[in-house]
Amino acid sequence: MEQRKTQRFPVRFRSSFTSLNVVGGDGNLMDLSLRGCRVESRIEVRPGTSLELRIQVFDDDPPLVVQEGIVRWSRTQQFGLEFVTMAPDEWARLQHTVTQLELHPYQHGQHGDTSTAA
Repeated sequence: MEQRKTQRFPVRFRSSFTSLNVVGGDGNLMDLSLRGCRVESRIEVRPGTSLELRIQVFDDDPPLVVQEGIVRWSRTQQFGLEFVTMAPDEWARLQHTVTQLELHPYQHGQHGDTSTAA
């Protein structure tokens, strides 16, 4: 079994995904790393499918966009996506989000609400 190269963090962010000619739908992003994620969805997605993914990290911010991700595995109502192409500003947002998860792992994850009481 292959060892993961980056740490995954448990989260619960709303997400949506589309493919040019195959599939589209909504789901909940359950794990997040710099290289990929796990999505729970009622939509069946086949391994090898190329998707655009939108992740709603904060309710008040626009979604983080992964221009292209490849579905690496799929099972009942879940699939794993490897991030392939992201715009530089979206990559910076992803890095910031993962850094925040490293620093404050229990403050993130309920439907995109990552606010904390000050």
